[in-house]
Amino acid sequence: MKNYTITVNGSVYDVVVEEGATSGAPAAAAPAAPKAAPKAAPKAAAPAAGGAAGSIKIEAGAAGKVFKVEANVGQAVKKGDAVVILEAMKMEIPVVAPEDGTVASINVAVGDPVEAGALLATLN
Repeated sequence: MKNYTITVNGSVYDVVVEEGATSGAPAAAAPAAPKAAPKAAPKAAAPAAGGAAGSIKIEAGAAGKVFKVEANVGQAVKKGDAVVILEAMKMEIPVVAPEDGTVASINVAVGDPVEAGALLATLN
């Protein structure tokens, strides 16, 4: 089971979602805004420098598809700058740098499907 906090039109809801294929409910497949993502399994090979990875991980907060890659390897970013933009349920969700740093790797490409918690990029 996973716990999520979802805000809809200003109202906050605590939601518990069971994992598994028994329910068949499509709403459980892609939560709108998970608070924490425990698993980190990159979906795609990195179009980044071979093996270069930073110590600061940038992970997907929700399942979706990579819509746009905003930063390049070697680019300096500030805390809050968009690094990758995901598309989920026809919404664009920016995934931002958690702190100032330099992009060490981009681990996804435009069009890649990603799960919540997937490693998108790393910073040094």
